[in-house]
Amino acid sequence: MMLRPLKTIKLSKKGYAFIALGVVVAVLSCVWSIKSQNPAFFFAPVLVLVSFAFLVALFREPMVGLIATIAYCFLLGIPAREIGGVSYGMGIELLLLLTLLSVWYHAPRYNFSGLRSELMALMLIWFIISVLEVMNPSGASVRGWLQEIRGAALYPLLITGLGTILLTKKKYVTVFVGLIVTLSVIAALNGVKQKQIGPSRGEQAFLDNGGAVTHILGGQLRVFSFYQDAGQFGASMAVFVIIALVLAVGIKQFRKRLYYFLCVPLFGYAMLISGTRGSFFALVAAAAFALLLTKNFKALLIGSILLGGFVGFLKFTTIGNANYGIYRLRTAVDPQDASLNLRFFNQQRLAQYLQSRPLGGGLGVIGAFGHEYNQGQFLATIEPDSYWVKVWAMYGIVGFTLWFCIIMYLLGKCCGIIWKARDPDLKVKLIALGAGIAGVFLCSYGNEVINNMPSSIMVNLSFAIIFNSPRMSDEKTTLH
Repeated sequence: MMLRPLKTIKLSKKGYAFIALGVVVAVLSCVWSIKSQNPAFFFAPVLVLVSFAFLVALFREPMVGLIATIAYCFLLGIPAREIGGVSYGMGIELLLLLTLLSVWYHAPRYNFSGLRSELMALMLIWFIISVLEVMNPSGASVRGWLQEIRGAALYPLLITGLGTILLTKKKYVTVFVGLIVTLSVIAALNGVKQKQIGPSRGEQAFLDNGGAVTHILGGQLRVFSFYQDAGQFGASMAVFVIIALVLAVGIKQFRKRLYYFLCVPLFGYAMLISGTRGSFFALVAAAAFALLLTKNFKALLIGSILLGGFVGFLKFTTIGNANYGIYRLRTAVDPQDASLNLRFFNQQRLAQYLQSRPLGGGLGVIGAFGHEYNQGQFLATIEPDSYWVKVWAMYGIVGFTLWFCIIMYLLGKCCGIIWKARDPDLKVKLIALGAGIAGVFLCSYGNEVINNMPSSIMVNLSFAIIFNSPRMSDEKTTLH
């Protein structure tokens, strides 16, 4: 009786051949796994099957590739630390390339006129300048330039381009906002686990292999979750405090409003346990920008008073210093902090060196890639401790001024677009994303944030969504 349903299944000769091949591969992988005593071979067929299914889905719908890329950029630290063995950062390029190929395959479906926007023009200009930096007369390593250009210019160009082409509907904005908040919830929960229970095997290996120097201070763990470091984690959590708060206040659907309200304290706690001073600037900048975007005088006044009170609480009191997170946050407004003064001292040394080098020292000459590929160069001996400083050192005052003006122009343009938005549901999401961009940009003065994942993909796709939003106004369906 149990076999009767099987009689209704009709397979072609190719179907039987495919099943037979699958059985043979499964048996061989089991034998190979046992013989080599490596369980990875046992899962190889599953990995191949999943990869094949993903490629089929990707080339049927390019949005699958973009969603997978977003998730990968947020969760990149998990395979990198827990498995290791290869450069998982290359997976970003692979996913972006596959998604671009899928878009090309489905080209008739899409309107590419958005690529002629000011956003894409400025991203392209910055990419061209970054390419030309390979000829910087300071003699920086080409390998260092190749590694640095990925985060500095290639990813922003490709990600913004894909976002401009694909994120053209309000339902996609809803998916994007929900996805990045949920991925941040997962990161926050892992951070809480890291603090309360302890690091995983891979996270502990990261600490043992040098990470403890910057992530265990005074016997206290600076939580980093599965992000690159505590600076990236803390800044991201601070930004998402404001993103979640804006969504919770502005969205009308009760269940989603409740979800976002619950996210606010979770992100706030995660920000504190990161022990990152830069998160203070991310929080204040994102909150101030969100208030500015509302164009609501009453909300702006009340919000400014609350922000001023928060800054005053940190600067003029010692309340809460017993909590390490609050203590670390308070050092951001302490001009006598030793670490802060060391940064200022390094910036003075850079200013003297770069005085005769208006084009900087070249990409990859400072920071991690400077240590690896430019040993012996003066700039490689100084820690930038800031993406603003890093851009200044690599591109010189000329490049830094141009980069700063590009970002400020784009932020100003975003303000104009958001202020003119008529759809109230869409406008709330645009305000949240605009605030996120501003928070990440400002806190990058204190840490390398805007050039690393997941902040980079969040910022660049947010730019694309905001610039696309005027073309979304014709949709009649209201989504939350």
